[in-house]
Amino acid sequence: MTKDQAVLLAVGGLAVLCLVLLVVLLRIRAGAARTSVQLAELRQRLDDVEQARGERATAGAPVAAPVEFLITDLGRDPKPPEPVHLDGPAFADIVLKETVVKAAALLSGVRRGLAPATRNRIRFEMRQEVRRARKQRRADLKAAQRDLRARQRAALAVDGREAS
Repeated sequence: MTKDQAVLLAVGGLAVLCLVLLVVLLRIRAGAARTSVQLAELRQRLDDVEQARGERATAGAPVAAPVEFLITDLGRDPKPPEPVHLDGPAFADIVLKETVVKAAALLSGVRRGLAPATRNRIRFEMRQEVRRARKQRRADLKAAQRDLRARQRAALAVDGREAS
């Protein structure tokens, strides 16, 4: 591969990357436009509800007694939530955002895990554990040897008594 071919390949890759980013940006803008329209509709509905509530309050409607709220649904059959229906672009937008967040979290964890301070701490703890295990094996070996010698002495003592 010549130098010119490598440059052309790099420029082509960057052009494809820019095109993909442009498409993603356009989808995000379309999603933002839809969201702003929905937000405007919700604000209008909220204003209507507040206006209706204000009209009822001025009409002299009796004030309802305070309601006790139940924090849990223990003992009752909870209603399953209604499924949310999304159109294709909104679904793709949500999936893309979730994927980006998960990838960023993973990369952050990997970066943090491979940091020099973390590697040094792990190396120190591994060395400490190896030393502890080595000491434990030596102590177990010495205890087993003492036990073996004690059994041999006891067997010799029993044999000595039987011989006399």
